[in-house]
Formats: sequence, structure tokens, C-alpha cells
Amino acid sequence: MDDAPLSRFHKKLALYSSGGPFLDGYVLSIIGVAMVQITPQLHLSSSAEGLIGASALIGIFLGAFMGGYLTDKFGRQVLYTIDLVAIIGCSVAQFWATDPVWLFVLRLLIGMAVGADYPIATSLLAEFTPRRYRGPLLGGLVVMWFVGAAVAYVVGEALLNVGDDGWRWMLASAALPATIIVLLRLGTPESPRWLANKGRIEEAEKVLKQVYGPEATIGDLLEEEERENVDLKAIIRSGYGGRMLYISVFWTCSIVPLFAIYAFGPKILGALKLEGSLANLGSALITVMFLIGCVIALLGVNRMGRRPLVIHSFVWSGLALLLLGIFPDAPAAVIMVLFAAYAVIIGGTQILQWVYPNELFPTEVRGSAVGLASSASRIGAAVGTYLVPMALTDWGIGGTMLAAAAINVVGAVVSALWAPETRGMALHEAAALSPKTEPAGRPAAV
Repeated sequence: MDDAPLSRFHKKLALYSSGGPFLDGYVLSIIGVAMVQITPQLHLSSSAEGLIGASALIGIFLGAFMGGYLTDKFGRQVLYTIDLVAIIGCSVAQFWATDPVWLFVLRLLIGMAVGADYPIATSLLAEFTPRRYRGPLLGGLVVMWFVGAAVAYVVGEALLNVGDDGWRWMLASAALPATIIVLLRLGTPESPRWLANKGRIEEAEKVLKQVYGPEATIGDLLEEEERENVDLKAIIRSGYGGRMLYISVFWTCSIVPLFAIYAFGPKILGALKLEGSLANLGSALITVMFLIGCVIALLGVNRMGRRPLVIHSFVWSGLALLLLGIFPDAPAAVIMVLFAAYAVIIGGTQILQWVYPNELFPTEVRGSAVGLASSASRIGAAVGTYLVPMALTDWGIGGTMLAAAAINVVGAVVSALWAPETRGMALHEAAALSPKTEPAGRPAAV
């Protein structure tokens, strides 16, 4: 399995697994457009507006824990479709929401389903994908987050024209891509590794032959060393507490401004004098810039190195936010250029959210560490998103952008102090507490 060629099955599985990140970007971004109509119609206070904006993030935090537990207990394949069915139902139900409480609850449930899909889909993809392609296919899922966000802004702009109920159609629209993904996922086989682990040997061998050909047998599955679950105390006792702290802080600083911009992009651009259609289309353009930034970062991470990339990404994207804070009344073209610059340059920190945690921890604690850091970052993102409407009201757009720039400064400082360089190292060398000096010359491809 690990050395099999990349087949059509693997490509389809990667595409279908990317549905979760796509819906994540879509759900978190469409609310920013919809809020333009929701706020006056439901008479939302700044606090209620922030809670609704952050509700899906809170749900993702809860759902990731739950999804990981359930997929290990009941399997990947069944939950692979059930979680999206929940998204469909809750998305449609939003159409009839009449008060902020129900809207908050429904978006919380949608966030839980989206969050649950991450461990479910990525586990299934990782357990089928050959080792040579596992990294690129898993890492490429982040691209679909930005695709979903860009599509959400375009759809939101189109649905604003249907009248006062436009926001209802926007929020319900997530059901359409979720339905398509569910239909595509039907028939996906269960992970043979999970089946074998549960003692269902005949079923596992049947899946192996279906995917890899009649010559494949259960003997092709490598025996994996059993490891007991590692909790937070064990991570700290093992000497990785410092790395855990760095990953949590770096990850949080990299996504708090980004998620706030996605949740309230049109409102932020409106405060910067880019209103109406220009604000929504501007948000879509910025999302495309985020996507371009991630692609550029992926192409340069091995050449530039992890440590310089994360520091430069924080510093120069923070400068763009600083200028937006100092000059909130600048011409529209200047504002768009600065937002686009932030979106492209912050791509370095975005892709390192997937690279750094997996390189800096050994196999015994890697899953626990990545899950813990992801949860901590979502808490920060939810708090930041909740505070954005109040910050816009109390501080104005200039002060809000300055606060976002300050978060980037924190990320740059902690990275300058604690970020290691793992370029060109073998995985076990990068994960060692005292890694060897980076090898001279051109680093090996990762």
C-alpha cells in the first residue's frame, strides 16, 4: 500500500476528502456577506453579531474532538457521509431562523459537523494514500478552504440581489455543495487498516483487492506498533512543552486576523469605504490572493526554509495591516493593494500550520500535539471573530487593523525566539529535541 502507484481512486478520494475544507471556507465566509442583511433585520447588537460570526468556529473546535473519537470507534466510511448530511439539514434549517439564538445554535451544529469531517476525511485519505504522495495530497486540502471562501463571496454577492431574504438563501446555499459531496462520497470503501485493526480481516482483504488489484492481500498491510494515547501532561513531561507552546501561539496568531477578515470581510471593507458590490467582490479577490499566497509558499518552503518563511510572513503581512490601520481613508485602490499584499504574504504561515506541527513532534505524540494545537488556535480564532464587531464599533476600522497588526507582531516575535529550522532534515531528526544543524547545500525535497 505504501509503495503503490497513485491511482485514479486516490485522486478521487483526495478530491472528495477536500469537501470538508471547502465547506469550512464556504460556511465561515458566507456569513460575512449575509451579516450585512442579518444585523438590521434581527436587530443584532455587536455582541450578538460577534457570537453568530464565531459560532461555527466554536462548533469546529468541539466537532474535531468528537469526530476523531467517533471515527476511531465506528469507522471512517460511515461517518464520512453522515457528517455532511448534518450540514445539509442544518444549512436548510437556517432559512427559517427567526431569532439570533436559533441562528447561533444552527451554525454551532454546522461547525461541529465541519470540524468532525477533518479527522474523518484526513484519516481515510492518509490510510489509503501511498507514502510518496501522502504529504502533497493532505497538504493540498488547505487550498480548497480558500476555494470555498472565494465561491462563498461570489454566491453571496449574487444572492444579495434577491431582496430582504437574500441572507436566508445564502446560509441555506451550503446545502447544495454538501449534497454534491455526499453523493460523490457514496460507495467509498472503509479503510482496510481500520478494518484489520478491528479484526475484520476478510472485509479488509476485500477492500485491498478492490482498490489495489487481485494480487493484494492482507499481508501487504505493514504491522504497526501499538502506541497508547498520549495526553497533554505526557507531552509536557516528555520535554515537548516548549514546542507545544510555540505551535499553539504561532498557529493562533496566523489565523485570528485571517478568520476575522473572512467572517466580516465585507463589513471591514465597507468601513474602509469599499461598500456594496465592491466590498463583496473585493473579499472574493482577497480570497484568491490568499490562495495564490499558499501556492507560492508551497513552492518556496524548501528553498527558503521554515524559520525564515514564518518570520518574514508575519513581519511583512503585519506591515500591510499596520498601513491599513494608519491610513484607513486611503484611496480604494491602495486599500485593495494592501489587503491583497496581506493575503499573499500570510500564505507562509498558513501552509506551515500543516508542516511545522508534524515535523516538530515524534510519532508517539504527533497526533495529540497537532490536535491540541489546532483546538487552541480555534479558540483564539473564535474569540477574535467575536470581538471584531465590537472593535469596529469602539475602536473604528483603524484601531481594528492596528490590533490585527499587533497579533502579527506577537507571531513574528515568538517565531524569532522559538521557531526551529527543519529544512532538509529527516523526520526523526526534525522531531528530536536537539536537532542536528541544518545540512549544507540544497535541501532534499520533502
